[in-house]
Amino acid sequence: MKIKPLGDRVLIKIEEAETKTASGLFIPQTAQEKTQQGVVVTIGDDTETIKVKVGEKVMYDKYAGTPIKIDGSEHLILQMQDIIAVIE
Repeated sequence: MKIKPLGDRVLIKIEEAETKTASGLFIPQTAQEKTQQGVVVTIGDDTETIKVKVGEKVMYDKYAGTPIKIDGSEHLILQMQDIIAVIE
């Protein structure tokens, strides 16, 4: 399935949460926090407003966007204003 966001919206693939701590302890799925990072999959057609590029890793607001599933993986459609940083 192909999804193309409209306007100043961006489609992001949500990164999976870490299942192990730095010291090697496993974190149960019920205790894992929802990650606020993802990779830009595609962008809308308002290229003047959108400041990120496809493939960039970004951080976004905790309760922002519309969650969707594409081919079994979690994605999020966000407005550009909900993206707070680019991770390099």
